[in-house]
Formats: sequence, structure tokens, C-alpha cells
Amino acid sequence: MNAQTRTEMRELSYAEAIREAMDIALASDDRVILMGEDIGVYGGAFQVTGDLVEKYGTDRVMDTPISELGGAGVAVGAALTGLKPIFEFQFSDFAALAMEQIVNQAAKVRYMLGGSVSVPLVMRFPAGSGTGAAAQHSQSIEAWLGHVPGLKVVQPSTPEDVKGMLLAALEDPDPVMIFEHKILYKMKGHVPEGHYTTPIGKAAIRRAGKDLTIVATSLMVHKALAAAETLGPEGIDVEVIDLRTIRPMDRETVLASVRKTGRLICVYEGVKTLGVGAEISAMVAESDAFDFLDAPIVRLGGAECPIPYNPELEKAVVPQVPDILDAARNLAEGRI
Repeated sequence: MNAQTRTEMRELSYAEAIREAMDIALASDDRVILMGEDIGVYGGAFQVTGDLVEKYGTDRVMDTPISELGGAGVAVGAALTGLKPIFEFQFSDFAALAMEQIVNQAAKVRYMLGGSVSVPLVMRFPAGSGTGAAAQHSQSIEAWLGHVPGLKVVQPSTPEDVKGMLLAALEDPDPVMIFEHKILYKMKGHVPEGHYTTPIGKAAIRRAGKDLTIVATSLMVHKALAAAETLGPEGIDVEVIDLRTIRPMDRETVLASVRKTGRLICVYEGVKTLGVGAEISAMVAESDAFDFLDAPIVRLGGAECPIPYNPELEKAVVPQVPDILDAARNLAEGRI
């Protein structure tokens, strides 16, 4: 087996891909530092940082006190002085405690100082439901930050993309928010060796189709692909688009697909109202692609309630494969 074949076959978990990206960044750039609660000896709440503290020491892999606001503020300040911090929240929910630093400082300082400074900051947010962690540890808040000019917001759905987008984020002069669905951490997939970047702001067509477009984010990409495989033998050919970036959104890829298929379903885990799907729907409605629609746009998003602790209720409040199948069949067969 030659080296190229081994590289092509190599698989890592989503968490391992993140760790490898951080390892590459730490080894190649002395300005890169890791910050967060319990990321040192403990290895992070989800063991993503692993043993990097043993390799690079506590000056570069730093445990922060249990103060999200304080830690985020130090990270913003470090970025302003020329460092490249990667700051990890234990859960994305806890970012609510740090909104002052994220929204009023990191996102705005470059604008307020006329472009004389930049904030090369990466923040990582373990997000989403499915782990039985209940209302305060299971939210999907990417749309909150997607509303803020000055931030870039990404949701990688594969191990290959999470590594490439993290490395791309480190090359960006502006703050990049990376939302990592917790269920994806153990998912394995192909990951190229070495340094590479995956473009921020560019969606990926995961499955080509001609009858219906599904635009999905994060874990919902995999649910959409599972539904598409079931629908194919039924004569419903689904195109699945992995949005990957919430801000800036890839307008052209989405609109081109809608012009081709004439039908659109948006699938996302965040609360349906004012969520990512609302923005996608408005984008289509305000474009020439609207004239190509043969049916109303369908949004499948989270229910209007906190995430329950009960496992069955937890599943019920976010889109599942059967929900996507029902919506796609109704849309394709003219019942919507």
C-alpha cells in the first residue's frame, strides 16, 4: 500500500480531527494558544483537547477560571495584542454569559477603530441536543451569533470539514465562531493528513438531485442524507446541500439548486422561529429563484420550547429522519 492510498483511506473521528487541527496550528505558529475551562489536564469537557497540554505546556494550553465572561475577555484581549487564541466553551449555552465580549467587543473593535486592529479569534462551541443534557446544555444558538456583523459563524458537519474550517478560521483576521454538534464528536470520516483549509462561506452539495432541495446544517445534514437515500427508490431525487457557514451564507449555491429543483426544505436544529431556515427562505423569496418554485418553502426546525431531559421528548422537539421524509413526500407529491 503506497503513501497516497494510506492517506486516502485514513479516518479520524470528528473530535480527533479538531485535535489534529489544533496540534498542527500550535506546532506551526507560536502565536496560537488554547484557552478554556478544563482543557488542560482533563482534556476538555468532551476530551477534544486531549493531551495537548502535555505536548505544549500550560503557557499555551491554558485552563481558565469558571467565568465565561472573564475567559472570553482575556481571549479577545490576547487577539488584539497579536496572539491567535482558540477559546473553548464547555457548552455553547454558556456563551450567553460572554455575550458582552463576543458581540460588543470582538465583533465591533475592528469597525470602531477604523480597521487599524483585527481580532483573529476562534471560539469553539459544543452544541446541540441528543446527549440527555437537558435545557441548559443542549441548545443550538448559532442563529444568535449569525445576526452579528463582524463575526463569521460556521457549522462543520464532517471530520474533514471541521479540521479544514478550524485551520481556515485561524487564517482569518476576524472572529470565527465554530459550532460543533456534540453527537458528531464520535463520527468517523476521511480526513486528509497535514495542513489544508476548507473555505468559509462556501456550501457543499453532499448529494445531487433534481426533484427537491434540502438545505441542512450540522447534524441535520446526515439526517437529510439518510432521508434522501430512502426517497430515491420512491422516485424522489433529493439534492442535499450542507450549508457549512451560517455567516456569510453561500447564496449562489442555494439559489442555483432551487432554480433546478423548484422545491425547498430547510432543516436545522435551532428553534424554527427566526432561525437559519427563515434566512434561507427570505433569501430565496427575495431572488429570481422564487419564480422557479413549484411549491411553498418548508422549514423543519426546533420546537418552541426548551430541550427536555426525557429522551423521547428530546427527540420529539428537533427534526428527525421521519419528519424529513414526511415533508419531502408531501412537497414532492403536491400535498403542500
